[in-house]
Amino acid sequence: MELVLSAAIGVFAASGIWLLLRPRTFQVITGLCLLSYAVNIFIFSMGRLTVGKPPIMPKGGWVNAANYADPLPQALVLTAIVISFATTALFLVVMIASKGLTGTDHVDGREPTK
Repeated sequence: MELVLSAAIGVFAASGIWLLLRPRTFQVITGLCLLSYAVNIFIFSMGRLTVGKPPIMPKGGWVNAANYADPLPQALVLTAIVISFATTALFLVVMIASKGLTGTDHVDGREPTK
């Protein structure tokens, strides 16, 4: 399980970085999304990989923390998903406005001359 998760993080991060280096704005935005997915999965994996265990400990007495999942990474990832959705929507609006003003979707604002 850890190997699959590590491979997924690596593929998302590598694909995101590769797309960030592309000249088109839509590819850059897609690269940012993939990179944020990789970071979210990484943060989520820091809370230990537990299957079928509740995230909330009951009140009272001493309990074994190994029987419960860590809720903090789950809350951080949920917050990061909401924030990345909002920033992606903002980036798409800015991209559409930029394409309307310049007539191209290149990052530098002009088509390459050949």
